[in-house]
Amino acid sequence: MALFKGIIPALITPMTAAEEVDEAGLRALVETLIEKGVHGLFALGTNGEFFALSDDEKTEVAGIVVDQARGRVPVIAGTGGFSTRGVIAMNERMHQVGVDACSIITPYFNAVSQKELLVHYTAIAEAAPLPFMLYNIPAKTGGTIQVDTVAALSELPMVQGIKDSGGDFDRLTHLIGLRRDDFAVFTGTDSLILWSLIAGADGAVAATTNAVPDVVMAIYQAFQAGDIETARENQEKLRVLRGAFGMGTMPVVLKTAAELLGMPAGPARAPAMPLDEATRERLDALLEVYR
Repeated sequence: MALFKGIIPALITPMTAAEEVDEAGLRALVETLIEKGVHGLFALGTNGEFFALSDDEKTEVAGIVVDQARGRVPVIAGTGGFSTRGVIAMNERMHQVGVDACSIITPYFNAVSQKELLVHYTAIAEAAPLPFMLYNIPAKTGGTIQVDTVAALSELPMVQGIKDSGGDFDRLTHLIGLRRDDFAVFTGTDSLILWSLIAGADGAVAATTNAVPDVVMAIYQAFQAGDIETARENQEKLRVLRGAFGMGTMPVVLKTAAELLGMPAGPARAPAMPLDEATRERLDALLEVYR
């Protein structure tokens, strides 16, 4: 089973009205996405609100996803944090839970140098019980893994891919130049899925899959079939949801859209606030294109 390929949803974390992890909702989400044909599941990413969950809650979420997936697709869990020792400890937790691989975001809040990134990831790789992908999202972390740094890290056996959510297509093409059988390159920018595949990327870690799995899967499936026109039509269709993300604090719009389209979601954890009624109605009207 290939760990890093195709469409891998960056799972939202469904929550109850009391902002507790909704186990039944998470299981239903996992089951629906597997039925839609996704190639893996990425829990505890940015849209999964990893930053708002305790370590015990992260372990709980990962365990639910692993149990529901039942080995049908690989499960990747986000384990990133600022401290090297904290990431190593979380990797061990995820290993015990039974995930297949990890995703490790760059240290955030306090941006570090490229040398420090090399030391950080090398230490993690040397201690890692599981393979992992690097995760670059500079708009949220304040730092970027430079391409040369990625190239050096890609030589470490446990570093087997990168998810790049910077939205810089030129940079992504340079990263694609590093890909090998044992090092995958993914876009984390859903508006670039088709163009990334055309450029040679292995796939996408796509949060919009939570709300509109048929559209996202159609991009990949049509591309694989050589039907670029259909792939492009679905990529353009995805723009409606992507363009609405600015209507609220992440991941409020995505969770609201998923809920409006019949997927389990619930609220985002405070201080992120629900959409007001007028904005919710405006979003609902936009989503007509998917019904």
